Amino acid sequence: MASLPLATAELCDVNAGLITTGDLRALEPIFRIYGRRQIFAGPVVTLKIFEDNVLLREFLEEKGHGRVLVVDGGGSIRCAVLGGNLAQLAQNNGWAGIVVNGCIRDVDEINGCDVGVRALNSHPMKSNKKGVGEKHAPVTIAGTRICDGEWLYADSDGILISRSELTL
Repeated sequence: MASLPLATAELCDVNAGLITTGDLRALEPIFRIYGRRQIFAGPVVTLKIFEDNVLLREFLEEKGHGRVLVVDGGGSIRCAVLGGNLAQLAQNNGWAGIVVNGCIRDVDEINGCDVGVRALNSHPMKSNKKGVGEKHAPVTIAGTRICDGEWLYADSDGILISRSELTL
């Protein structure tokens, strides 16, 4: 795992060639910053869901081993798919971060957890519990295609996706 902190701006500056080839991509700046861990990085695990968080919970119940869960929630702003209990589970199981193309809730609880969280916004309503979704599928969020095994780097400047682990 990358030694932190790796500043996203600096990663862009020293890896211009990877940007040109598409091996290093920046997500559109649409995410809000939550959680105590403001800077995080790790290998990506992907999940595609819509207003249902059963599969998200299943992932977070596993040991994270410093990975980052990237959740394509379809951009829904009608309910939250991540709350304080799941953020606590992520912290306890060693996940570095969670990026949600959707909403979260229990913001104060999440902000108390030592895990990085990025989401579109907060919403007080909880999600459905049907177990519908797709694990380990490529997702496209914030203008970027993201696959299992790629690397994610996040700080207050933004979020980068790389085909491989980066060093400075």
